[in-house]
Amino acid sequence: MDDITNQEQAIELLQQLGLKEYEAKSFVALARRQRGTAKDISDTSEVPRTRVYDAIRVLESKGLVETQHSNPQVFRAVSVDEAVNTLQSEYVERTESLRNTLSGLDPIDGDEQTETTHEVWSISGDQGITSRTRQLIEGATEELILVIGHEGVFTDQLVEQLQLARERDVKVIIGTVDDELRTTVQDALPDTEVFVSELEWLSRSPLPDDDTEISRLLLVDREAILVSSFTETTADGRGHEQGVFGRGFDNGLVAITRRLMATGLPSVNDPETERA
Repeated sequence: MDDITNQEQAIELLQQLGLKEYEAKSFVALARRQRGTAKDISDTSEVPRTRVYDAIRVLESKGLVETQHSNPQVFRAVSVDEAVNTLQSEYVERTESLRNTLSGLDPIDGDEQTETTHEVWSISGDQGITSRTRQLIEGATEELILVIGHEGVFTDQLVEQLQLARERDVKVIIGTVDDELRTTVQDALPDTEVFVSELEWLSRSPLPDDDTEISRLLLVDREAILVSSFTETTADGRGHEQGVFGRGFDNGLVAITRRLMATGLPSVNDPETERA
């Protein structure tokens, strides 16, 4: 990745974290040099000189820039680590404020809510599916079975979540689509039971013209299931993930998926099969 691409990405990320365009460009310009005047920042960032001062005032109020009151004024960006920590703290404060505000909204349907024992919901997009995966893993109390059908699912964040589940004495069992991925998972989670799944249709559909991969199958405490699929949509392998989430021991989706997983995971027995 060249300097121009790095600069553009840094500006875009800063904007996603709440900075306006000129503020982001001014900060990146300062981050590339030890210090600079408004003219220096303008020349480097292509921000109009008259707008640099407005941007600097905002950055200074956020603790991202320091000012030397000389003539002309000289500015410098705080260290990268300090800037990241500052923005992270502000982001956390905003999300916590959002949580409190949303929680304080008056329900339209009234205060009485009945517990839902049967539900099926669709989820679209990697972020939503990853979030629901985390929620299910964090809520596991007894057993967690995860079959990984796409290597992109196995992230450092997932490893950490699975480790925390094990520390809560949750039984964690992981299946993979091939030996290479099994080795990767086993190295990251050495004390976890990991094996190659017998479910060949996870990565290779028996149907013609079907290029969909099963990304993940997650069964938690034998009563909640998440199934997601991945379809490549571009030449570079980028794709779109879609999923279905079901909860309830008698839920048809949960029951069917539980039995399918039992055929592919030799260490897992279906309680309904055992009672038959």
